[in-house]
Formats: sequence, structure tokens, C-alpha cells
Amino acid sequence: MGRLLYELGRVDEKTRISNERASDKIGKGSFSWAWELDGTTEERERGITMDVALQSMETPHRKITILDAPGHRDFIPNMISGAAQADCALLVVDAATGEFEAGFDRGGQTREHLVLVRSMGVSQVIVAVNKLDQVDWSKDRYEDICAQLKAFLVQSGFHPSKTYFIPIGAMSGVNLVNMRGQEAAPLKRWYTGPALVDLLDILQSPARDIYAPLRFPIFNVFKGTSSSTGVSGRICGGIVQVGERLRILPGDETAIVRSIETESESRPWAAAGSNVTLYLTAVDPIQLNIGSVLCPTTDVITLASVFSARIIVFDIQVPILAGTSVELFHQSRDVSASISKLNATLDRASGAVVKNNPRVLTKGMSAEVHITIRSASLSGPAARAQPIPLEPFSVNKEMGRILIRRGGETIAAGVSCPREGGLSILISILRRNRFEHHQLSRATFSAPRISCMYT
Repeated sequence: MGRLLYELGRVDEKTRISNERASDKIGKGSFSWAWELDGTTEERERGITMDVALQSMETPHRKITILDAPGHRDFIPNMISGAAQADCALLVVDAATGEFEAGFDRGGQTREHLVLVRSMGVSQVIVAVNKLDQVDWSKDRYEDICAQLKAFLVQSGFHPSKTYFIPIGAMSGVNLVNMRGQEAAPLKRWYTGPALVDLLDILQSPARDIYAPLRFPIFNVFKGTSSSTGVSGRICGGIVQVGERLRILPGDETAIVRSIETESESRPWAAAGSNVTLYLTAVDPIQLNIGSVLCPTTDVITLASVFSARIIVFDIQVPILAGTSVELFHQSRDVSASISKLNATLDRASGAVVKNNPRVLTKGMSAEVHITIRSASLSGPAARAQPIPLEPFSVNKEMGRILIRRGGETIAAGVSCPREGGLSILISILRRNRFEHHQLSRATFSAPRISCMYT
């Protein structure tokens, strides 16, 4: 990605030379291009991406926000935060002998990343088969990798019409923007398709719901200028304007939007689908936490400590029982929870109930369950679990998706649903907060900006 940004003029020559010299100095010369997105000292010293970095680029027909997500299994929670903000994915796989197999075999990160991004609603994916120069630009190696990935992509829920494959040699810049130069000659012998930037240019921007109430999950919090506090994230619905007073949930605090920034440019307003930074005033920074949601004071998001969800169980070895302790991921929030009740198993095609009150859930099953948020404290007054901001999937798709992990493994994904024990609990909590729940008229509009998660 660093080389692509350089080819498109987003990285100047001075920065490239500086990164090259600094990386050579600490014995990490081969990581110089990655330093454009891996900006922290720890990331550069270890040679791995640890947090989600944001950059932007332009193609002839698209403005793209890049979310550089970690690939290492230790930082999957950060990767999930990136996936929650993305419209499409750029998956880079290593064509070197043994490297692709290590990522694609059972338990490998290539498999898990594809499952995760699809579970978070990403339906478009570009697979860049990189380092083909290390296998002498072998067409057979490229086609073998594509064949294995195509079958898995279909199995994971990606439609073939929305998946693209491309051979590249990123270090030398082959087929990122074009195939000029002597280094591209071996690839030209058998590949005549588009370059990577051409595929990025045809990605489709999804419909944006600007008439829904504002939903802004906080991805990061930092000190702003003067007395303001900055929060960054992606708008999941509605519009935010400068001067607007917003409610912070969970909690009972409000804040005023002092300014809005997109790509370091000030804006008077921003709409659903935009990755923005809001600078807030009239609020104590301690009230702003990663995972909290900003919303209008007149139309707040619901809070839930117990809810119903429809989930699909992945390739697991240990079955899921009632009472199973799990980690629940929702937007940028990661909380302890338990699957407190197994309501029913469902037919994956029609959604019809197959069996009520099953004893266990095993590999490949679809089910409706009750999920209960657990407190991080073991006992005492603080043991009460704090509810999380959540909406049924039918109301807001982005705010209704969840992921479930256990023991460092993603075991299920699904959506919150307005059924018994789910929406009824959400509404009761809302009424206790003295806000009226009402049906919203909804409309959509297409925006030209796309958020692309790169991993």
C-alpha cells in the first residue's frame, strides 16, 4: 500500500528517502514502504501492523479512504474495528512457496480475515496475489492460489461477481498502476488484465441512509486544540453538523460539535459513510470512550444488556452450550458476554425454525440465541454489567452486526433481531431513560466515497 500511494503521488520523494534511510538504520530496510502507514515506533521496530491507520487516495472516479488493518492474530480485535468501518476489502496474499499455504490452511489468518470482513457486511473484495516475482512470475502458481481462494470466497458468502483477482509485484511496483518497465516483462507474457488501481476505480459505493438518526461509534479519542477533544470514526447513519449538541451513550452526558474534519479539511457537515474527526466542546474527556456512540439528544440509540441475535456458527471444534462465556465485538467495542440461552436452530436458507431449545450448537449451524453482557468485575457494587449501544439489524445494519470470539478464535457472527427478549428489553431501557421510541421513515442516497480495508 505504501508503494501504491507513492505511485499515485500521495507520498513525496523526500518522505520515501527518509523512510528508506531510517528503516535501513535499524535493520528493517525491506519494511520501508510499510512505514508510510505503520507510523508508531513499536510498529516500525517489530515490523508488523498493530493498529488501524487511515490514509486516502484518489482514482479517476473514486475517492477512497484506506484503513490499514493488522494481519497478525494477536491484533484481531483491532482488525475487527477496521472491518466495521469498511465498504470493501483489499486482501493481499503472499505467493511465495509455503507462505500462502501457511495463511490459508485451517486456522490461518487469510481464512479468518475473509470470514471476519464478510461477517461485518463487506461484500466486495479484491485479492492481490503479491510476491509473484519470488516464484518467477509463475502463471500456474497464480491460478492455483486463485482457484483455492475462489471456492472459499463463495463458501464464505462472497458473490463471484463482486470478487476480483490480480497478480502484482508490490516492492517493484509491477501492476499497481501500470505494467511499464523491464521488471513487468515476465508478467506481460501471460497477463493482459487491469492494474490494481483500475480495479479500485470500479468498486461500487453502497447506499447511505442519511435520513436515519445520527449514529457515530467512536473509534479513537485524542486531545484536540484549545479546549476541544477529538473523536474519530465512521458515521453509520444520518448527518452531523457543526454546532449540533449530541448525546454520548452509554452515559448521561452531551457535547457540542465545534468542528468537523475529513482528510484534514474542515467541513460544515458530514453524512453517513464518511470517516471523520469531530472536535467536541462542553464535555469532560473522561466521558468519551472508544465504543461509545454519539447520537441526537432527541433520538438516542437504544442500550441493551440482554438481547436476541441470529448467528451462524463457524468451523469450531468445541460446541456452544447455554452459558458459554465469549467475547462480544460490536463496532469498536469489545465486552465480556455469555450466550445465556439457545432459543432455536434455524434453516440457513429460509430462516425457518428447525428445532426449539437445542442443547448445543455445532459447526455450520444457524441459530437464534440470547446474549447477556457480563461485567468485567467479579463481585461488589461494580459487578453490574454496563449495557451497550445496539440497534436491531432491521433498523440499522451497521449498528446491528456482532462478532463472537472465544479463546482467541472467532466462533460465530450474526445480527441483533427484534424478537422476544431482544427488542422488548431495548425498549424498556429506552423508556427508563425517558425517551420515546418511534418508527422512522427511511431513505437512501449514493455517495461517491468508499472505505476500503487493506489487510
